[in-house]
Amino acid sequence: MVQKYQSPVRVYKHPFELIMAAYERRFPTCPLIPMFVDSDTVNEFKSEDGAVHIIERRCKLDIDAPRLLKKIAGVDYVYFVQKNSLNSRERTLHIEAHNETFSNRVIIHEHCCYTVHPENEDWTCFEQSASLDIKSFFGFESTVEKIAMKQYTSNIKKGKEIIEYYLRQLKEEGITFVPRWTPPPIASSSETSSSCKKQAASSAAVVSDAAQAEGLGGEALSSPSGPPEPAAGTPEDKLDADYIKRYLGDLTPLQESCLIRLRQWLQETHKGKIPKDEHILRFLRARDFNIDKAREIMCQSLTWRKQHQVDYILDTWRPPQVLQDYYAGGWHHHDKDGRPLYVLRLGQMDTKGLVRALGEEALLRYVLSINEEGLRRCEENTKVFGRPISSWTCLVDLEGLNMRHLWRPGVKALLRIIEVVEANYPETLGRLLILRAPRVFPVLWTLVSPFIDDNTRRKFLIYAGNDYQGPGGLLDYIDKEIIPDFLSGECMCEVPEGGLVPKSLYRTAEELENEDLKLCTETIYQSASVFKGAPHEILIQIVDASSVITWDFDVCKGDIVFNIYHSKRSPQPPKKDSLGAHSITSPGGNNVQLIDRVWQPGRDYSMVESPLICKEGESVQGSHVTRWPGFYILQWKFHSMPACAATNLPRVDDVLASLQVSSHKCKVMYYTEVIGSEDFRGSMTSLESSHSGFSQLSAATTSSSQSHCGSMVSRWRFCCQLSGKHFPPQPASAQGCL
Repeated sequence: MVQKYQSPVRVYKHPFELIMAAYERRFPTCPLIPMFVDSDTVNEFKSEDGAVHIIERRCKLDIDAPRLLKKIAGVDYVYFVQKNSLNSRERTLHIEAHNETFSNRVIIHEHCCYTVHPENEDWTCFEQSASLDIKSFFGFESTVEKIAMKQYTSNIKKGKEIIEYYLRQLKEEGITFVPRWTPPPIASSSETSSSCKKQAASSAAVVSDAAQAEGLGGEALSSPSGPPEPAAGTPEDKLDADYIKRYLGDLTPLQESCLIRLRQWLQETHKGKIPKDEHILRFLRARDFNIDKAREIMCQSLTWRKQHQVDYILDTWRPPQVLQDYYAGGWHHHDKDGRPLYVLRLGQMDTKGLVRALGEEALLRYVLSINEEGLRRCEENTKVFGRPISSWTCLVDLEGLNMRHLWRPGVKALLRIIEVVEANYPETLGRLLILRAPRVFPVLWTLVSPFIDDNTRRKFLIYAGNDYQGPGGLLDYIDKEIIPDFLSGECMCEVPEGGLVPKSLYRTAEELENEDLKLCTETIYQSASVFKGAPHEILIQIVDASSVITWDFDVCKGDIVFNIYHSKRSPQPPKKDSLGAHSITSPGGNNVQLIDRVWQPGRDYSMVESPLICKEGESVQGSHVTRWPGFYILQWKFHSMPACAATNLPRVDDVLASLQVSSHKCKVMYYTEVIGSEDFRGSMTSLESSHSGFSQLSAATTSSSQSHCGSMVSRWRFCCQLSGKHFPPQPASAQGCL
């Protein structure tokens, strides 16, 4: 398995030239890096004007590995080849390194770059990326991988310290400023033109030859000033190391790498919108920074949030009066760590009465609103206390808990709430203080604990009777001044006292079932299944030309092709495909086909947008400005892997990929809307919808360059709408489309 590393942007608040002077002092050897024994210059090139300096070194490393492993491998030292390409004109340094020792067994590539800060030319940015691929190593592959990762992470931590050490050394020597490169005096215009051409040609030739000699191919720099691999994306898309420490906390280099790589994947697949960094980090922590596992559960959660409009719950949903009067829970200041504190007097709450009066879905929705409020309070406390706060503390008072609370439907509702919260709000509970636990508590704990994640369970602190008042009790976690009055504290707590819900508020099982169904299905999104040979299609009738069709859909399973067709004919009434030929029954009848098999492209209908291939997990938004009235058909079609052009046979990779889609079934969740020309705000390019399916959890980023022009306009406008900003100037490429 290939191990990869991607660093955040590390900023030195010093000019580029001074950083380069400090960097050069690391050679030929660096006492601050014990494993770096020595280095020899292999090749060196310097342009006539002194702007370009390329130097290739052979570095000798003493790896801290078991002596037995070194003896088996037959080496005492490991050699690496490092090529530094300095362009003083562009103020950039690109560093490429690869291993020379055991290159047929282990492949190591590292790419680093120093550049000028995009917003302050007197600051310098540093990024690095690396990959490790162990093919074979005498049966010690796992051991070698652990040693390599340990050595690499320890050197990453030292990297900034070493530069700062040499900066202090330069300062002690009286060197606090290094002048920028300036071109040599101009002799004559003809000589200058000829000299520049020679310099450019020789520089390009040297870099090309060096790249070919190292076998880097397309990964090598095309020129000394070419963009390095870690610099993909715009500066706004990158994470700064100082920002991570301030708002996300102290992460190890590998944890930072996981966050950045998962964030980059979301930027590529979610077409211009990604969750907040704190949210991504929670899912990574919940899966011990396993990117694949974290990505899977996070995509499921984002789809769930969008489908049930969880992002708008605080603004659009008002809790019933019964909950406001009898739900004995509420927010109460913060704990000693600055975490928001939620107090729940579970023993005083009539869980049976609440379930009988409201139903399971209303209780679930209320708990979701509490969690959303908790996320908001965490962000506020992060700003107030000046340190990252990503979780809250929950204080549960069990005085009064009895067998009434173990009523089976109530326990069932509690287990479902725990399941939903665990899946969609991981790592949000910092600590759970359970006070005054009665004798019946072990029964409840036995029922509930199997549904709680192990990491969450470790955060539980349980106190029986008045034990919470002694050493190691409540005062260790909450300041004395804010301990609630019902726990013999000095602070008045405004949490409702609960009590029995009047039976007059109870509703029948049929009423509760209808209400639960309404809340459960209350969403603007629809789901559909797509099968091989059976696409899902929806019909949109356009009366006025120049209307705008907008769409927002998530590919929940499989890969699909999205098409838009126009027809002057009205299709026959939708027919739900039974998929009898596939021996598959369409679940819920959510597979509709409108285009008749006898229809011919170009005669009965025509394609109005280029097909868009969407991969599993992608979120796609876009729009189409209609040119003619008539009937428009939006189609989601199963994506079949193309056969090899030479042999017309499927490739091995294609076959393996197709096997991942079980039963040739895909699933999409979509929302569409038509905006009339009278609803435009401003001009045709101001596509602002009165409704939006975009997630408020997402931060606005740049639009995906892979989308077609119509989609690009929509994404640009809608992202701005969600971020609460005025529309920025439209990209030139998007302006040209309309």
